[in-house]
Amino acid sequence: MTAPYPLTWLYAPGDRPRVVAKALVSGADIVIVDLEDAVAPDRKDYARAATADLLSDAEHPVPVQVRVNAPGTPDAAKDLATLAALPGLSGLRLPKVTSAEQIIHLAQTTPATAPGTTPLHALLESALGIEHAHAIATAHPALHGISLGEADLRTDLGVRGDAGLDWSRSRVVVAARAAGLPPPSQSIHPDIRDLEGLAASCAHGRTLGFLGRAAIHPRQLPVIERAYLPTEEELEQAETVIKAATTDQGAQALQDGTFIDAAVVTAAHRTLALARRR
Repeated sequence: MTAPYPLTWLYAPGDRPRVVAKALVSGADIVIVDLEDAVAPDRKDYARAATADLLSDAEHPVPVQVRVNAPGTPDAAKDLATLAALPGLSGLRLPKVTSAEQIIHLAQTTPATAPGTTPLHALLESALGIEHAHAIATAHPALHGISLGEADLRTDLGVRGDAGLDWSRSRVVVAARAAGLPPPSQSIHPDIRDLEGLAASCAHGRTLGFLGRAAIHPRQLPVIERAYLPTEEELEQAETVIKAATTDQGAQALQDGTFIDAAVVTAAHRTLALARRR
């Protein structure tokens, strides 16, 4: 069962079943079996077969999603035909999405899981994908989320500094919100040894409106979770806001001068719900 507010998604290469098995008990909220970048071309068939074996069983410690190969490629067609209707699959992550038409086509042609339409998640990894972010986010009810693939996006844009991605990050956050989708999760932090840098990057992502982050190593999970869970100060402030709020007073100010209105109260309820997510 998916946590109400998932904060961690752990990637594991599809051609390494032992690594996938460890990922499932790593503490991640969701495991993503990767059939795309993490798997060499001559290992694609084996990765697909191993993943099919895993997903033939519906019982897993946490939900399992699969990042398939890029839409329109022969490997993607094989991935979808083999895996999309298996009972252990909780969602498909679609890399390098650039248009709403891709989502519509996949939603209409992908075999469905037993309960119904397979949830789709689009990864935007190019300038064209970013430009079409809202159209992609609203393309089809089967789309349950959008997020960035920053490694490819960085290359496509020719960006060197991290700040050069902030406009694209905000664009995706706004598009998701406008489409009524959950807040996007951050893209991976590629240096698994740099936990301080990961924490700082998560703090920045949180200020931009992201919620949670994808990881490529279990040691990154607690750092991400700490960064995205409310602090004690934030919890105290949220409790104070909710206690002070009444249905008939409208906007008001707390004793410390903090102005509160309906939007602030809504944010406070969200903070408390996130703290109770488990």
